[in-house]
Amino acid sequence: MDGFRIPVGTWVDAGVDWLRDNLSGLFDVIAVVVRFLVGGLSDVLLAAPIVVVIVVAALLAWLIRSWKLALGTLVGFALILAMGQWVTAMQTLALVVVAAAVAVAISVPLGIWSARNPAVRAVMKPVLDFMQTMPAFVYLIPAITFFSIGVVPGVVATVIFALPPGVRLTELGIRGVDAETVEAGHAFGATPAQILRGIQLPLAMPTIMAGVNQVIMLALSMAVVAGMVGADGLGKEVVQSISTVNLPKGVEAGLSVVILAVYLDRLTAALGTRAANTSSLLAALDRRRGPGTPAADAAGEAADAAGEAGHQVASPRRAPITTGA
Repeated sequence: MDGFRIPVGTWVDAGVDWLRDNLSGLFDVIAVVVRFLVGGLSDVLLAAPIVVVIVVAALLAWLIRSWKLALGTLVGFALILAMGQWVTAMQTLALVVVAAAVAVAISVPLGIWSARNPAVRAVMKPVLDFMQTMPAFVYLIPAITFFSIGVVPGVVATVIFALPPGVRLTELGIRGVDAETVEAGHAFGATPAQILRGIQLPLAMPTIMAGVNQVIMLALSMAVVAGMVGADGLGKEVVQSISTVNLPKGVEAGLSVVILAVYLDRLTAALGTRAANTSSLLAALDRRRGPGTPAADAAGEAADAAGEAGHQVASPRRAPITTGA
C-alpha cells in the first residue's frame, strides 16, 4: 500500500479548470450581477443621510417588532457611527443582505421540493451534510479561481456556506404540518398549490423564518472570510486588525457585526410570527371547524400551535435551533 494515493484533489482541480474554461461567460455574468447588486445597495445606504438610515431602521423595528427593539436599534447604530465604522458596516450590510436574499431564494424552493419528494430528500441530505461540514475557507479557493479577488467570491462563498440551514428548516417546517390539517384542505376542494400556499407555508413559516435567521447569522459570520479575499466591509477591518495586532480596531469591527446580527435576527423572527396567521385558507378552516369535524379541529389546533411556535422563535431567550440531520 506504500505510495498508493487517490488523487481526489487533482480530479477536483481538473473539474474546476474545465468549468472555468467552458463556463467563463456564465461566471462573468454572475460577477457583473453581484457587483451591481452589492455595489448599488452599498451606494444607496452610504448616499442617504446617516440620520435618515438610522431613523428608518428604527421605524422598521418598531413597526415589525416593538419599541424596545427600535430603541435598541437607535443606540446600536449610533454606537456604530461613534466608533467610526459606519461606512464599513453599510458595506457589510449590503453584502449580507444580497447573499442572504440569494441563499433564501434558493433554499426555500429546495426545502419545499425536498419535503414533498422523498427521492430528492435522499439526495439532498448528504449534499447538505457536505456543505455544512466543509471548512468555510475551502469555498474561497474555487470562488477566487472563477471570480478573482473582490466582493464576488466573498458573496458566492457566503451563499454556499449559509444555504444549508434554510433548506433543512424549510423541509422540517413543511413536513411538520399536521396531516389532518392538509386533509381538511383537500376536503374543502383545495388544489395542491393552494394547500401549499394556504396551509403548509403559513403553518411552517415560524420554522422557515428560523432558517432565515440561521442563514443571516452564517452570512454575517462569513463577513470576515469575505474580507480575506478583498471584499470591503467589517471583515476587511477584522483582517487588517489581525495582521497588525490592532485589538481596538478588531473589537470595534466585531461589535459592529454583532449589532447588525441582532437587528436582522429580531426583524426576521418577528416577520415569521406575523406571517404564521395570514392565510385566508387557514382562516376558512378555523371558521368552519366544529365538534363534528375532527379534521377541521386539527386545523385550528395546528394554527394555534404555529402561532405559539412563532412567539417562541421570536423570543430572544429561545435557544438556537440546530441544523444537523
